[in-house]
Amino acid sequence: MAIELEERFEGLPLTELGDGLVLVQAKTHRSRRRGLSRLDALAPAHGLHIPQTPSVHTFGMRFALDLIWLDGQGQMVRVDRDVPARRMRWCPRARSVVETNAGQADAFLAAGVGRAP
Repeated sequence: MAIELEERFEGLPLTELGDGLVLVQAKTHRSRRRGLSRLDALAPAHGLHIPQTPSVHTFGMRFALDLIWLDGQGQMVRVDRDVPARRMRWCPRARSVVETNAGQADAFLAAGVGRAP
């Protein structure tokens, strides 16, 4: 699993949030398009931030996600918990989303995700 994650996130900017949590920034077109689809797992301490999107899908996902929706200033506007595979989610007020393993949203929120700088 670690090798698969390293390859998937190789070259992407990382933000260390504290408490061992890491937020990967999906800044490239390819990383935004691939997201987390077809990964067997995501390390509990990792999340993926996808900028410039008010919607995501979970087609091709092999595990459930928590979605933290952020506005243009990085403020949390909504959290969708335990989103299973083969679903569409959108948040009209959002300008980006953080994808984490189901059950991990609170840890990322406590570490500062969703609090505008």
